[in-house]
Amino acid sequence: MTVLRGIIPPIITPMNEDESVNEQELRNQVNRLVEAGVHGLFPFGTNGESYILSEKEKEQVLSVVVEENRGRVPVYAGSGCVGTKDTIRMSQMAQSLGADVLSVITPWFAKASDEELYDHYCAVAGAVKIPVILYNIPARTGNSLSPALVARLSRVENIVGVKDSGGNFDNMLQYMEKTREREGFIVLSGNDSLIYWNLLAGGAGGIAGCANVYPETMTAIYERFVKGDLEGARKAQDSIRSFRDCFKYGNPNTIVKTAVAMLGYPVGKCRAPFDQIPPKGIEAIRQVLKENQELGMK
Repeated sequence: MTVLRGIIPPIITPMNEDESVNEQELRNQVNRLVEAGVHGLFPFGTNGESYILSEKEKEQVLSVVVEENRGRVPVYAGSGCVGTKDTIRMSQMAQSLGADVLSVITPWFAKASDEELYDHYCAVAGAVKIPVILYNIPARTGNSLSPALVARLSRVENIVGVKDSGGNFDNMLQYMEKTREREGFIVLSGNDSLIYWNLLAGGAGGIAGCANVYPETMTAIYERFVKGDLEGARKAQDSIRSFRDCFKYGNPNTIVKTAVAMLGYPVGKCRAPFDQIPPKGIEAIRQVLKENQELGMK
């Protein structure tokens, strides 16, 4: 049975100058992250630019990640689409390619009621055999998974958890409170700055974009916590603040990918038009990376 917890990077999608997927560097990033001790890999999440990849490219990326991972850690695949029919098709594709878990974001653009979302997720869960994790990120989708709805969905057999990127810690707490009756149901933080607090409250860890930049540091939050080193876990959590402060200069996943490139990896830029950071932002990232390197962060 797949163990779903810890620090799972939404792995970036390296690209060539013509914006095609750089498969060789993607393989390199898979090995870099796994060797750093991460607990899973999540291709084409937000930091993997899922919003701008074609379905064919998603198949390409997932195939490469599954092959290069060689079963070392669970592979999560983002399969959510606007429509139920398309989400089922993408979920079945991910299952057939060897994904261990599905992360299913809410539909977006059109407003959905709780009943519509409930039916949507039940249909998806019923069409696959691998575990499904709900994904709440209302700022990007315009739809929110309420605690009451998550409680209902937690009773569906292969819906096994929820990732909350809403930024409201009380909402994440309510997810935990209302799903305690479902043994094994997990709550993951989608906000990197809340991972330590998620763990303290009984959560399972986080899907952490910053782990693309600092995989060992991010993994230390979880590893130290489970060993009882709360002070060490808190220090690891606090240490990423200076990098997260750089997010004010642009789209967070653009900041993350730029930082990975500055570390010396040929991952390319994010796809246009989401590929620009002002000069003061570039300098800020460079300075933070330098300072954190001197502190031993990696």
